Amino acid sequence: MQTLQQLLDKYAESHQNRTNKIIHYFCVPAIFFSIVGLLMSIPSGLISTFTGIQNPLIANWGVVSLIPMMIFYLRLSLKMTVLILSFTILCILGNFQLGIYLNLLQASLGIFVVAWIVQFYGHKIEGKKPSFLDDIKFLLVGPAWILDHIFKSKN
Repeated sequence: MQTLQQLLDKYAESHQNRTNKIIHYFCVPAIFFSIVGLLMSIPSGLISTFTGIQNPLIANWGVVSLIPMMIFYLRLSLKMTVLILSFTILCILGNFQLGIYLNLLQASLGIFVVAWIVQFYGHKIEGKKPSFLDDIKFLLVGPAWILDHIFKSKN
């Protein structure tokens, strides 16, 4: 299994252009946020029935998806797991609030589509294809790459 640093270095290979990096600094978190929102939009009656938890902030598919995601990050780095978990909690809280004022499914879908279009434009500028086209796990490496740059973590 590759180390976190190896994955970050490989991801960085197709993210060298300054404009593409800036685009990714905004769009990767936006896509992550929108995916959490999309997952939270899925009716969660089954989760409530199974767990007995009625609180929609906790009993939702966004929270359930944390389990395999955190296992992935935990195998790479405890520090990155804490950073990703913290960001994910902020995304859950943000989407919960967003859902109070807007249709969460529609808002999340809009953010998702716009952010991907902008990211693909960034890769056009870069002249390199997105990393996840070679290996799907790079969809999870992208948020770690952003957090690594923000916090300059040395695993």
